[in-house]
Amino acid sequence: MTINITRRTALKGFAATAASTLYAPAILANTPIRLGGLTTLEGPFATGGQDSFRCMQMLLEQANFTAGGRKIEFIRESSNAQADVALARARKLIEQDNVDIIVGPLSGAEGIALRDYSRTLTGKTIVNGSSGASDTTLRNPSPNFFRFSTDGAQWMAGLGTYVAKTMNIGEVAVVAGDYAFPYSQVFGFSLEYCGAGGKMTYLWSPLGTTDYSTIIARIPKTAGALLVVHGGTDGLAFMTQYAQAGGNLPLLGGSIMADQTMMSARGPHRRLLVGMLSSGPIADVHDDPMWNDFVARYQKRWGSEGFQSPSIHGVNYATNLQAVMRALDQVGGDLSNNQQAFQAALAKVEFQNPMGANVKLDENRQAISDVFMNRIEERAGQLRTVTFQRTPAVTQTLGMPREQFLALGSPSRDNPGCVARNG
Repeated sequence: MTINITRRTALKGFAATAASTLYAPAILANTPIRLGGLTTLEGPFATGGQDSFRCMQMLLEQANFTAGGRKIEFIRESSNAQADVALARARKLIEQDNVDIIVGPLSGAEGIALRDYSRTLTGKTIVNGSSGASDTTLRNPSPNFFRFSTDGAQWMAGLGTYVAKTMNIGEVAVVAGDYAFPYSQVFGFSLEYCGAGGKMTYLWSPLGTTDYSTIIARIPKTAGALLVVHGGTDGLAFMTQYAQAGGNLPLLGGSIMADQTMMSARGPHRRLLVGMLSSGPIADVHDDPMWNDFVARYQKRWGSEGFQSPSIHGVNYATNLQAVMRALDQVGGDLSNNQQAFQAALAKVEFQNPMGANVKLDENRQAISDVFMNRIEERAGQLRTVTFQRTPAVTQTLGMPREQFLALGSPSRDNPGCVARNG
């Protein structure tokens, strides 16, 4: 069969192709980007989850819900800090709501579940919210999962060394949640503290525990300080019961203990919090213009509905959303070709987060960033975390060669990181 193409036919075809090419950017610009937000609005971290959405909302409003020249539709979904529930809600966002990008989740085991789910996706991207389990990106990372917030072990950088060498405390007791995020925090602290010659005792309890009397009774009399790695309602329940039992050890806090979700609560625990040391990605009082501006905008936008200053979860969600919007701006909102250009831009983006901390990614798409050591002080009748030391550019391997760090094994209740460090 012979096909005859006339000059008129060819010109029609060329005109149609040119028109469709010229029209494509207009279609792209008029098609909103569907952004899914997944956080915990149920369970022990509900107040932190609410603040996560507050901080995301602030950034989106500031940008007029636009990035890369395209409007953003924000679809919210809630979990309860359980991995199976987070996975189900993420699937709903992708498969029913047809979102392009998810920012979330909040808690450690949830992050690992979404990391695994992201491997099954094509043309979609999951960017962490606030989950801090080390293994989410340290082992078997997914090319579709990015984390611009530091992990739980990174958040403890500097604290173990300070307790051992500056405070000269030779034994620390740990009370911690029995799940992925506290494992990372305890691991990061133990690696430094035990490496400096310290002795540790570990007391674990499941997420959602309400009676801590047995745990409190087992705290060694020989301990010189107590490290508490709980958060949300679990942290409040433990600290209330510890105060009522007459506990008086110097306190060290996991990063989500020294947070406005804990310090804004009323009760007998407050007297114990004054003077508590912690480390992590944020503090209430931090002498940096970017942070002061962010706090001022937060207070103006949310007033009494929010906290005195943004929570750790809110700031982590904001940090991750910052990266998403910067990458979208860099590629002009282009999510075509299975989001290849967007993900390439996301992997290379560098910026300063609300704390003024420098943020960039390593080869596993995990944040390298600054960590702050804090002390809780009472100011004008309010408990506030105040920075007194900054550890810059903390890597996920805490300065160790990657293979040496990986050889230590995954953080767990049976592997809390209490080993001597060589070098």
